[in-house]
Amino acid sequence: MFCIFTYPMSNRCDVQNRKLDTGFRLTRVGVTGVKKPVRIKRDEKISLINDTLNCTIDVFVDLPAEQRGSHLSRNLEALREIVDESVRNPVTGIETLAANICRKLLIKHDYADTAEVFATAEYFRRSETPNGRETLELYTLFGEASAVRNGSLSKTIGVEVIGMTACPCAQETVGNVLNCKSDVAVMSHNQRNICTVSMTMNENENVEANELIDIVESSFSSPTYEILKRDDEAAVVINAHNNPKFVEDVVRDVLKRVVDRYTELPDDVYLVVRSESEESIHKHNAFAERQTTLGDLRESR
Repeated sequence: MFCIFTYPMSNRCDVQNRKLDTGFRLTRVGVTGVKKPVRIKRDEKISLINDTLNCTIDVFVDLPAEQRGSHLSRNLEALREIVDESVRNPVTGIETLAANICRKLLIKHDYADTAEVFATAEYFRRSETPNGRETLELYTLFGEASAVRNGSLSKTIGVEVIGMTACPCAQETVGNVLNCKSDVAVMSHNQRNICTVSMTMNENENVEANELIDIVESSFSSPTYEILKRDDEAAVVINAHNNPKFVEDVVRDVLKRVVDRYTELPDDVYLVVRSESEESIHKHNAFAERQTTLGDLRESR
């Protein structure tokens, strides 16, 4: 003989709603690593390989101290509803998708005061090698959004780009050792440079991810390419050694180009630029970063 103890139906269905007397507020509770296809519609001038990005999405809300758990299934419902809507009405970018999900989360979670969404996607773009051969290059896009109930909603657009730097210090040293003429670009050691740039702004402002990619690629010693024939390979190496850069140079050049390009954006737009060079003659990497507002950059020029 045995007994089965059951809670009333309302308690069994809403364990998360049970009150705690000695709880603590949690800043983020949610789900991570959700994979969704998202339809994107760019400006007609922007060429996409296809109009669907495969996104990985993390979503969070805060949890009050007195509530035991968050309703995680509501996060997935919010994701599904917004992604399904993008099939009918494509979004302009994954940062817009993140903002839409934030709003939906605060509707689904009436106990939450804040919502945050982080999305990343692989992005292919047509390009050309130095000698004009067509290529298809891979980048990483990321979009974020943060919302406060009855308050502000901000969004972030960012890109990660891989390029190449040639070390100015080693180049000068080698030139002195070989007694080379100053107008000849001599050998140096090279690095694969990974640069990310992100811009956080209010919901009404917009920045095109392709423009950020162009800014970063023009700030390397040279862009890099998936496929290079011999003449293009030589051109990449020569171009890079004619344009040697430290990891710090990459960050500063990105900052300058962003300030020059986005004169219409307000001063409170928040900018993060990171550059990491994977060293070839050391076992460590070199890193540089700047976090600032457009207003601070404009004042410091």
